[in-house]
Amino acid sequence: MNEAKKLSELVAVTSTEVGTSGAAPAKDHLEPEEHLEWGRSCREECPRTSHAVWALRDDRDPVAILAAQEERRLAFLVPIRHARMLVSPFAFYRGSAAVMSNDLATTSTTGISAQLCGDAHLSNFGLFGSPERALVFDCNDFDETHPGPWEWDVKRLAVSAVLMAGDRGWGEQVQRRLAQSVGLAYRTSMADFAGKGRLAVWYSRLTDEQILEYTHAENRLKVERQFAKARTNDVNKAIAKYTEVVDGKRRFIHQPPLVMRLDDSMPADEAAAMHQNVISLFGDYLDTVPEFLQVLLGGYELIDVALKVVGVGSVGTRCYIALVRGRDDDDLMILQVKEAEHSVLEPYVEHADYDNQGHRVVVGQHLMQAAADQFLGWSNVGHHDFYIRQFRDMKGSLNLAKVSEEITGNYLLLCAWTLARAHARSGSRIAIASYLGKSDKFDRSISDFSMAYAQQVEQDYSSFAAAAASGRIEVAQGQF
Repeated sequence: MNEAKKLSELVAVTSTEVGTSGAAPAKDHLEPEEHLEWGRSCREECPRTSHAVWALRDDRDPVAILAAQEERRLAFLVPIRHARMLVSPFAFYRGSAAVMSNDLATTSTTGISAQLCGDAHLSNFGLFGSPERALVFDCNDFDETHPGPWEWDVKRLAVSAVLMAGDRGWGEQVQRRLAQSVGLAYRTSMADFAGKGRLAVWYSRLTDEQILEYTHAENRLKVERQFAKARTNDVNKAIAKYTEVVDGKRRFIHQPPLVMRLDDSMPADEAAAMHQNVISLFGDYLDTVPEFLQVLLGGYELIDVALKVVGVGSVGTRCYIALVRGRDDDDLMILQVKEAEHSVLEPYVEHADYDNQGHRVVVGQHLMQAAADQFLGWSNVGHHDFYIRQFRDMKGSLNLAKVSEEITGNYLLLCAWTLARAHARSGSRIAIASYLGKSDKFDRSISDFSMAYAQQVEQDYSSFAAAAASGRIEVAQGQF
């Protein structure tokens, strides 16, 4: 089945019609015809073919860009970040959003803004539980979210497809096809959203049932297994994996350097002070969630805190997991308290004015996701901003190292549809769709760019590896 037909089926099962009789006024109060003209006019200064252009650059130092980003991070964890990035060019790409943002700022842009993920690579999409306990597919990482040119997210997703395919040993033809399918799926999905009212777009989501309808019969069992695995990846599983009972008290398992209990990682007085900081942080956090959730969360007490290493690009940021207790030891929950730094997009776009970067992340996530974590909130301690969410609530993701080309292609369609939906919630979906048009110019341009930029990433990866070999950067030894 070709990509266009696959996508038409996907659209058919995800297009929930809610109030489509007419679009509500956009922020700029343009009529639909004016949005259409706006999109078409953007082609003059930024032709669709211009998105193909990437000139391989030697005038910037990717290692220096990453080093500057790491200056505020926990120095003893940064070598772990380097080790994870050295696994492969794709792993390096996951950790180098700051480098790509610097590069994208030199390319032509449409001038049409939307709320961006900022790091929309393949591994930042997946399954999670909605507040209604449904299993949904969506973007799931918003550390870099910020308003900006919608096409930057599309390019980052498409390049990740090329790099992943390269890691799998798939040839140039497959790489080009996958990258082009991202452009096609995004373009046709945005055209569909452009024809809907604002509420219809807002309520559109991908549930597990809808994905199964779209899945070929021969792959359905594999997909169902992934869903079943995600449903069991809940708080009970996290409690069993990360905690133990010592002297009758539940606490985190100390597993340095990836999970470090504060009480086991520093002198008692420092640990006590840090615990007090976290308690203070939670007090401010409660003020950022709805009043009814304040009642729920106010019934929990903090019983343990640990520093936890997460992801690739996030390694070195201050990320804590907090064990909280309700009625008794059978009523436990784990919350993640993750440091929010300034978005890597911020230097290159109009500044989003937030006093707390955790607030920026929470707002961006609510704007882009169809069903955000109901416990999302923000706080700060000293000079460090944080956002808070549930830890591993029905999380699930595709193991890209083990699936076929066909499944990977289908997965990319889901990611591209999701990205288009996310942009359509905040940007002018009509203008974007009008700009993209009905031809494949944009699709082919995205493919050309992705192939060229993947070469840049390979070059940057080699520079990074050379820096590790020379001792310019420190790399942790072992499996992380």
